[in-house]
Amino acid sequence: MPGIGLLEEPRPRWVALGAVGIAGFAVTSAGAVHGAVTPWTTARTRRAWTLALVVASVASLALVAPVAAGRWATWAWVGAGIVGIAPLLVTWRWVVAVAAACSAVSVVVAGLVGGSPLQALVVTGGIGVSVAVVNWVPVWLWGLLLDADAGRDARARLAAGEERLRFARDVHDLLGHSLTVIALKAELVARLPAGDPAVRDEAAQIQRLATTALGEVRQAVHAYRSVDLHEEVAAVRQVLDSAGVRCTVVGQAADVPPDAAARLAPVLREAVTNVLRHSRATWCRVEVGLDGEGDVAARRDATLTVRNDGVDARAADAHSSGLDGAAGRLADAGGRLQVERRGGEFWLRASVPAGAPTTPGGEGP
Repeated sequence: MPGIGLLEEPRPRWVALGAVGIAGFAVTSAGAVHGAVTPWTTARTRRAWTLALVVASVASLALVAPVAAGRWATWAWVGAGIVGIAPLLVTWRWVVAVAAACSAVSVVVAGLVGGSPLQALVVTGGIGVSVAVVNWVPVWLWGLLLDADAGRDARARLAAGEERLRFARDVHDLLGHSLTVIALKAELVARLPAGDPAVRDEAAQIQRLATTALGEVRQAVHAYRSVDLHEEVAAVRQVLDSAGVRCTVVGQAADVPPDAAARLAPVLREAVTNVLRHSRATWCRVEVGLDGEGDVAARRDATLTVRNDGVDARAADAHSSGLDGAAGRLADAGGRLQVERRGGEFWLRASVPAGAPTTPGGEGP
């Protein structure tokens, strides 16, 4: 709006000076606002931009006020801009002071250059306050989003801290008594003569206690690291449904043994990620369960099949490239991963022996 004054100004000199004043105010106000609404901007940078804005605003009185004198309230629009961004830079108490000061200056400038004081007051005061409200509302919402995000991070940290404390208590309960007894018996062995038959008995008890404690710790860690494939399937189904992809689940994930579930869960997550990223799928079918012959787990395979439509032929390779790591982990356990494109559908089938032990690098015990 101040630029209209440049079009109404017949004197080239004041057109140039006014353009400099308006451009300086626009650049410094943009920098000050960006610094105010960007949380990671340093305080020093914010102060520098605010000081530059103050200097540009004062300079605009000499550079912009005479432009289109009596024809257009040029500086009144600059004053409205100052009022409009004030809520983003200062507290509301200072906003009122800035609005009052800018309105008064606008009226004085209009009187000095032969303009309409009432028009200047309406522009700087009325329109400036309206712009201030329009600017403040989205920034206020942005602040609420930042607070909500910080709250989620804080809750996640608290949950992680509580889990660490719970794990520490469980380990203490499991090992505290056993280690205390081991320490006492070791001290007793150290006091016994070397040829005393009781030394062998005490050493054997120490070995049994240590073995028992180690087994209890492994059992506890296995419980913490186990994967619930049924919950994984429910989670990915919710994710797909929320993304507008109709998801159908077939089979009983709860029947899959824990070791096989630990192998199939990463494959399921990667497959669903590919569905969302590399296709325009409208439906997805997840099949999970056991197949093979016999009732002995070691003779049966746990299988996972994921099918979806919306496959782009040009993205066929990209659709499966992220599954290389999962295929390697399945191969380590004697399983395999098959990926193929059938017409407009994408098929993924993973299988692993239901009784396959997990390696130290896997997700099992």
